[in-house]
This record gives sequence, C-alpha cells and structure tokens, in this order.
Amino acid sequence: MARLSDWLRERRESGGLRELRPVERLGDGRIRLAALPGAPPLLDFSSNDYLALSAHPALIDSGRRALAELGAGSGAARLMSGDLVIHHQLEEAVAGLKGKEAALLFGSGFMANAGVIPALAGRGDTVCIDRLDHASIYDGCRLSGARLHRFRHNDLAHLEELLQKNPDSGKCLVVVESVYSMDGDRCPLAELVALRKRHGFLLMVDEAHATGLFGLNGGGVVEEEGVGDEVDLVMGTFGKALGSYGAYLAGSREMIDYLVNRARSFIYSTALPPAVVAASLAAVELVRQSSELRDDLWRRVAIFKKLLRDGGLKADLGPTQIIPITVGESARALRMAEALRARGIFATAVRPPTVPENTARLRFSVTRHLDAPQLEEGAAALLAVLKEFAPELLA
Repeated sequence: MARLSDWLRERRESGGLRELRPVERLGDGRIRLAALPGAPPLLDFSSNDYLALSAHPALIDSGRRALAELGAGSGAARLMSGDLVIHHQLEEAVAGLKGKEAALLFGSGFMANAGVIPALAGRGDTVCIDRLDHASIYDGCRLSGARLHRFRHNDLAHLEELLQKNPDSGKCLVVVESVYSMDGDRCPLAELVALRKRHGFLLMVDEAHATGLFGLNGGGVVEEEGVGDEVDLVMGTFGKALGSYGAYLAGSREMIDYLVNRARSFIYSTALPPAVVAASLAAVELVRQSSELRDDLWRRVAIFKKLLRDGGLKADLGPTQIIPITVGESARALRMAEALRARGIFATAVRPPTVPENTARLRFSVTRHLDAPQLEEGAAALLAVLKEFAPELLA
C-alpha cells in the first residue's frame, strides 16, 4: 500500500525508523551483529540483564530440570489446565520478595500493565500517571476508558493539583515507576506515599528496573524506602535483573483474587512455560539469599560513572545503573551509535516516540557482564564520540 510506503519513507528520512538487528551473544559482555559474521565483537552496553543472571548456572540448571520434567510448554491458560504447581511456587516467592500477601504471574511486563490497569479503572474513574511512564502503562490507561491525567515527571506538586481537581480522588489510580527506564532516575516514593495518605488514591508502582537491585533483600526501591505497606500494587518483570522472562503483580490476597477474575491479559493467555518459571524461581532465591550480586553491580556502576566524570562529562549521571546521554536530534543519536559500534561498543540510540521529541539519547546500562577493563574501554569510546559529535556535553 502506498500509505505504508510513504510512512516508512518518512520515518527513514527523519531518522525515526526502527529496524531489527539480530545479534549473537558471545558471553563475557560481548555480542556480534549477525548480519556481519566476520566483524569483531561489540561490548554490550544496552542490556537490561543487570545482574548477569541470564547466564547464571543456577537459572540454567533449574530451567533445564523443569524442561525435562514438565515439558516445553504449560499447555493451557491458568484457568484451564495450565495452572502448574510451579506457577504457585514462584508467586509465593515473589510475594515474599515484595512483602505482599500474594502475587500473580503475567506473560510480560506489557501484558501485566495492559491487563491490571483496565481491571482496576474504567469509565467514570481517573488514572494519573507520570509523563515518562512506560508505554505499556499508557496503553493500559487507554484500554481502561478512564479519564487520564499525565503529570510532569516526578512533579508531585503537579500531581496534587490534578488530584484536587478530581471530585473523588479515592476513585483515582496513580501509576509510577520506581526507576525510569530511559532516564535512569528514581521516583520520590516517600513523598508520593505522603500524598497518598492525604488523598486516598490507589497506588501502583512499576519496579521493572528496580527489582533485584535495590533493598536489603533485592525487593526494589519500595523495599529500600520502607513504603511497602503504603503501596497497593507492585508490578515488576523477570526479564531484566532477574535474567529470565515474564512479569508479576504483587498485592493483597483480595487484590490478586480480583485480578484472576478481571485481568484479561491473564485470563486469556497461555501460562508461562515451566522452564521459564523455574529459572525465575531460581533468580528470586538468588537475590534474596545474598547481597553480593547487587554490591558487585554497584561497584561496576561507580567505576563507569567515575571514568565518565574524570573524562569531563558534564551530564548528571543519576543514581542508578541506567545512564542516558541526551543529544537531541534522532539523526545525531544514530550517527553517534554508529561511531560507537566502529569503536567496539553497542549502545542503543533511543528516539521518539520512546522518549519525548528532541531528547534522543544514547542509553548506556551497566551490567555484571562487563568487567573493569571493559568499562574503561566503553567510557573511553563514549568520551571520544562525544568529543567528535557533542563537545558541548564535555567540560
């Protein structure tokens, strides 16, 4: 169709066309673009596998045993005959990790947000979300049919203005992320909880990029800040720091029973495969047993940030493992990503609509796959590319 061709051409010319780039995972923090089989490997600074658990023997062994004993798939939706004992074991483990009565598994983080939000809010209700919330949160709000208000990023004064305009904020759902995936900053959860006490709204926190990394037991920012009792729903994924796949929603027993009956993305989806669930169960046990994995990651994050600061980078590097280098135009970000690949570094150029207009960026994330010499190599390459393409970001 001409309309499709025109749209694709316009996106390509504007630097906004997304394309798949198959990679080969080589281990030790390295990948290779499959389209260039003879090319040298690249250091992967785009992974969300923060704790390197996807390659951990405990996850691999647990998944392998479940595959042999329980088969490749669950065979049905949970409410049919796909409700396996191992699903309940993982839900109990997640509830313990999050300090909640119960939890419910979903096929992905997108499915969790797109299923939970419409189950809790509908026509006549109000949902308030941070302007930088993930696309799945926004789509869940659109599916709900509720009135949607988006407040300025981390601006709780703006959120309170919106709540005061709502005639009954007790029928309002507020959804935030504890760690924002493209900005690497944190939500002011303690202040948000204080606001919840004044207005009585239902509070949902997406901890996709925090679970396993923060808190005494890896329970996330909600655990670290001690506000678990004041957060009604905690969502998160297994596909990032926990190294597997799928997602969960933790809350009260009553809330979970309700979602079993109302969350359409749960009701009408085949249950997660046993091997995936088993790997996630091993990951939850690992992060609860010891803080060594987290401590090791934060040492590496500190090394990388110090290298960038010492090299003259003026940008605020933030409080988390995610480090965005905002450069403005999409075309500029693409050129810089290409220049980084020429220097052996894979860092994704993130462009609108994933981020707001004129805030295209290189998104660097630090993982335990990368050792100190590799972090030095990555920092040196980034600083060289900034000197060439964005010298205004350097001191």
